[in-house]
Amino acid sequence: MRGAVRSDVYAFVAEEYGVEPEYLWADAPGYGVLRHPMSKKWFGIVMDVPYARLRLDGEGSVDVLNVKLLPEMRGGIPTEPGFLPAYHMSHTHWVSILLDGSVPKEKVFAFIEASYSCVESKARKRRDEDR
Repeated sequence: MRGAVRSDVYAFVAEEYGVEPEYLWADAPGYGVLRHPMSKKWFGIVMDVPYARLRLDGEGSVDVLNVKLLPEMRGGIPTEPGFLPAYHMSHTHWVSILLDGSVPKEKVFAFIEASYSCVESKARKRRDEDR
C-alpha cells in the first residue's frame, strides 16, 4: 500500500494539470513539490515523514500531502481522520493529508483541485493585471 496513493496523486496531477513533481532537496529525495505552471506557486508537496514527527504512533514514516487552502475552507478539516495541521508549513493556509489510505483518493483529489484553484486564481489575477 505504501507509495500507491503517492503514485495516484502524481498520476492525477499529471493528467489534470500536466504537472510533474519537482525534487528540490538532495537531502529529502522523497519530497515532491507540485507547482502551478503559470504562477509557479506550490499547490502541494508530497513528503515521507516519520510518524514521530507527526506525533503519531507507528514505526518508520508515512507519505503525507500538504495542500494549500483558503482559511475559510479549512473549517474542521484537521479533526477528520487522516487530516493533520500542516507539517512544516503555515497552519493558516496549509493542511496535511495522510496518504496511507485513511482518506479516500477521491477526497484527496478534491483537496488537490481546491489547492490548485487557490494558486490558479492568483496567477489569473496577475495575468489580468498585466494586460
